[in-house]
Amino acid sequence: MGELLDALNTLDAGGAAPEEPKSTVDQAAKAFQRASRRVGEAVDAARQPDMPLDVLTKLVRQVPLQSLAIAFVLGVMVSRR
Repeated sequence: MGELLDALNTLDAGGAAPEEPKSTVDQAAKAFQRASRRVGEAVDAARQPDMPLDVLTKLVRQVPLQSLAIAFVLGVMVSRR
């Protein structure tokens, strides 16, 4: 949705329209690349000091067996649904 707004804003500003992909496969590939880039950026942001992923990483390194047990129990709970 954000890309659509960016394209429309570019057109309103008098810029050229973005190049259209030739096929559905090209569109899917570009969408996958954009999504994977966003996920990578989100993970990088979450790994900053004192962010949730950093805290979780430190906790798992301190108590690995308990973390494994919690992950197993959560997996069982999710799989039963």
